[in-house]
Amino acid sequence: MSPQNGFRGAIFDVDGVLVDSPHERAWRDALKELMESEWSDVRPQSEWAPERFTPQVYQQVMSGKPRMEGALAALQSFHVPDPGERVERYAERKQDMVVELIEAGEFEAYPDALRFVLAVRDAGIPTAAASSSKNAGLFLKQIRLDEFAEREGLHYDFVRPGLSLLEFFDADISGRDFAHGKPDPEIFLTGAEELGVAPQDCFVVEDAAAGVQAAKAGGMSALGLARADDEELLAGANADLVVTTLDDVDLQALREGRLARKEG
Repeated sequence: MSPQNGFRGAIFDVDGVLVDSPHERAWRDALKELMESEWSDVRPQSEWAPERFTPQVYQQVMSGKPRMEGALAALQSFHVPDPGERVERYAERKQDMVVELIEAGEFEAYPDALRFVLAVRDAGIPTAAASSSKNAGLFLKQIRLDEFAEREGLHYDFVRPGLSLLEFFDADISGRDFAHGKPDPEIFLTGAEELGVAPQDCFVVEDAAAGVQAAKAGGMSALGLARADDEELLAGANADLVVTTLDDVDLQALREGRLARKEG
């Protein structure tokens, strides 16, 4: 059920929604490194091959899950022997790789997402970042909203000099340890609570099916963002609206408590 008086909270996943992060690359490269070195003895027993770790595999198997759950899911998906004994090593190597990539600036913010978060705030809707990734803060603090707004010719009173995306959010619950990961709604329910908003008055922006399912399980509206040619996957998870760019979202509809596509 949509809120009658407009949305009062917006909750954003980070990886794949706000930031084109190197997580997928780090997961793929870490497994390749391990399977071609330390784990080369079990490679013939698995179904892993470099070309089989596709964006679709990442999106369907790993995206939106906490690090250890994502690592285990990947190992199980490729039928790597003894996944429970290998998961910690895989997760550890991936983390080292992703931090190196982030520190090297190997990521970028999506312009449509930055335009959208600014417009949502301008509409008077409080915002929260809620990512399973413990690296989300590393991205967000490096993204300068003031510089972006200047480049885009956008003028908002709340965009002060030096404003980072991390500072922009009214609440940030990214990277916390929860008893259950997505598709459990715990992370999003916590986000709504910290915004001081009832779950049914919030919408969640997600690019992963597990994240959409988590939003719906929490009684929230779900905006699916299909950046990976996966509209059907997100629609199948019961997203209320699926778009390929946040520029397509009707901002007036948000003020009315609806998720709708711009006309025309």
